[in-house]
Amino acid sequence: MILSGWGRYPTAECRFIEARSESGVPAAVLSHASLIARGNGRAYGDCALNPDATLGLLKQDRLISFDATNGLLACEAGTLLSDIIEAFVPRGWFPPVTPGTKFVTVGGMIAADVHGKNHHRLGSFGDHVESLELALADGSIVQCSANENAELFAATRGGMGLTGVILKASFKLIPIETAWIRQETLRASNLDEAMALFEDSKDWTYSVAWIDCLTRGASMGRSIFFRGEHARLSELPESWRGEPYALSSKRGWRVPFDMPSLLLNRWSVSAFNAIYYRTNRPNSALVDFDTFFYPLDAIGDWNRIYGRSGLLQYQCVLPKPPSRKGLGALLDRIAASGAGSFLSVLKLFGPQEKGLMSFPMEGYTLALDFHAGNASVLALLDELDAIVVELGGRIYLAKDARASAKMIERGYPNLARFKSIRAKVDPERRFASLQSQRLGL
Repeated sequence: MILSGWGRYPTAECRFIEARSESGVPAAVLSHASLIARGNGRAYGDCALNPDATLGLLKQDRLISFDATNGLLACEAGTLLSDIIEAFVPRGWFPPVTPGTKFVTVGGMIAADVHGKNHHRLGSFGDHVESLELALADGSIVQCSANENAELFAATRGGMGLTGVILKASFKLIPIETAWIRQETLRASNLDEAMALFEDSKDWTYSVAWIDCLTRGASMGRSIFFRGEHARLSELPESWRGEPYALSSKRGWRVPFDMPSLLLNRWSVSAFNAIYYRTNRPNSALVDFDTFFYPLDAIGDWNRIYGRSGLLQYQCVLPKPPSRKGLGALLDRIAASGAGSFLSVLKLFGPQEKGLMSFPMEGYTLALDFHAGNASVLALLDELDAIVVELGGRIYLAKDARASAKMIERGYPNLARFKSIRAKVDPERRFASLQSQRLGL
């Protein structure tokens, strides 16, 4: 079948097979010279595409055990984060780290070592994984943790499925008193103000900023800044306290068709950015967790907004010392190009990860969406790459669909060690994707 990532670029004709039992995974591995595991297809680019064999794991979705004394959950790798939330929020538990969509699998979260709005406080998802079970290229199954097969464990975190197929994982949830978030919304009139808000909000668990990527001059980087905490029971109105874990019943809407690409231009993006900035006024409010963490999940098939050509998501991180210089250079180049992004997000990262190929480093990360049908976008992204590399930054493999091998070599200092570990467990490079082949991983 024709498959793609969430960005719908690129597409590839792949032999899709589905593992219907745990024993089916080693059998599938041994019966194919090359394959890659695939969860719910929410990575943006080509990291879960293999024309020879793409192994679907959504049937592997059992919740295995839960320890209510410490929040330790064991589940199969195909379990959706949305199912975990639905099952455990009413019991007073929440994922320690969550990306911007809940429609991802646990295996995918580990393979990409996803981060959230709280990286500066709690790190990435892999920091909360106690152990995992991995099917190797020779058909064997091994246990991995910080104390058992520790190097393989570190290589699997952020390894994009290239060390093996994740079968199961155990990780800790965090306790919450309610399903609500105490949110503060602030405005920053430029990039300096936005970065100052991040620094002033380090004691807040969650922080994120929407950033206008088309403004220049004194208004460059104007932002809407959001910070939040899990609301305590005592912070809810009395009328809400009887059902503190009530899940949202709001119904979203769905993009019914691919939008015409002509609608995506400098003027439409500028108009949207201006309206969004003016309508989000500073305030404090209680919002449900879906609104705070997963606003785009309320829009079904929102990727169709970018038309049939799809979208290119670009996410980079810059080390903290040169972040101001680098972010300014990136925003200035984007604004000059006119290739604006509707969804431009800025976050602050804490210290570097233990995963060999984990994306975060201490500094600032900028994520942007571009229309893949715009011929000039690829050239623009190459220019952004040059800025990022010059300042010692890197790009996120879970979002990438077009980077060069040199970009990854210069951005990931543990790449040689990762390749060495991978060569030991998969000498014939059985686990491969279009991305890994493009980047020489």
